[in-house]
Amino acid sequence: MRKALIVGIDYYTHISPLSGCVNDAYAVKSVLERHADGTVNFVTPRLLTGTGPADVVDRNELKEAVRELFSDDAEIALLYFAGHGHIEDTGGFLCASDCRTGDDGFSLTELMTIASKSAAKNKLIILDSCHSGIVGNRADAPVAEIKEGMTILTASTAKQYAMEVPGGGAGVFTRLFVDALSGAAANLVGDITPGSIYAHIDQSLGSWAQRPVFKTNVKKFVSLRKAAPPIPLSDLLALATHFPRADYNFPLDPAYEPERSDEQRANSEIPPPNPEKNAVFAILQRYVKVNLVRPVGAPHMWHAAMQSKFCELTVLGQHYRDLVANNLI
Repeated sequence: MRKALIVGIDYYTHISPLSGCVNDAYAVKSVLERHADGTVNFVTPRLLTGTGPADVVDRNELKEAVRELFSDDAEIALLYFAGHGHIEDTGGFLCASDCRTGDDGFSLTELMTIASKSAAKNKLIILDSCHSGIVGNRADAPVAEIKEGMTILTASTAKQYAMEVPGGGAGVFTRLFVDALSGAAANLVGDITPGSIYAHIDQSLGSWAQRPVFKTNVKKFVSLRKAAPPIPLSDLLALATHFPRADYNFPLDPAYEPERSDEQRANSEIPPPNPEKNAVFAILQRYVKVNLVRPVGAPHMWHAAMQSKFCELTVLGQHYRDLVANNLI
């Protein structure tokens, strides 16, 4: 079973309100519920929102919901929190709706204790809150305490604020997190992992002052969602057939290329398109689009074919070719 607890708090009784956390929580819930093909992913993620006086998330409710999330041996137990965060010399806190001072929130030390004791195989903590990067570090020393099977991804470091998209209504971190889960961080078989999500967020933030924090202690990343792969699986599985060796140069000739000018069609010295070669060339071009293959000695595949040159595997192409050859895909 895949379990998720998704929390978004905009309304606070005693401290300043926020505007985009509830929207973020709904966006995360929506993208996690199903894979891209419509099949079920996380089974009915639990959603807690603080939207107003009649809809609050108090500290006790938050803590008990976290306890329930990590209470069994689920395949994945995922916590997402968007709301205020607080930090002081005793550690960090997630602020519930009833917080007055911040340090009366849900302690990140308590969160780590609950998660560390969980029998869940993969424990993921994703925090879009200020100062959230402190989670997993002891308050009295900069030492990470992350048990095996645990991964932490936060919007900012311990000393930073979590920023909103200009104009409000969403957090910068969560917008990129949802974008990653929607397919931007998928590999060539469609798997989206915590590592690929972090890489997407980190690269997308560019020169923003806000920096995400990633901490993990796993032997292998779990796939959080299946997106539509950018290349058909049948094409990917044919990679080792078209390239019997990683350093193989695939020879091309004009018969591979179906597109040509009227002058080239009239030139009897240029062989006409060959349907079988055209079908292979279409696959090679799809490889080029996902950076598996590149032309050799020519700017584009069209030129490589018309000039009877070659194409070769990129470093990424060699990696996937070896995976296919060793039956790892």
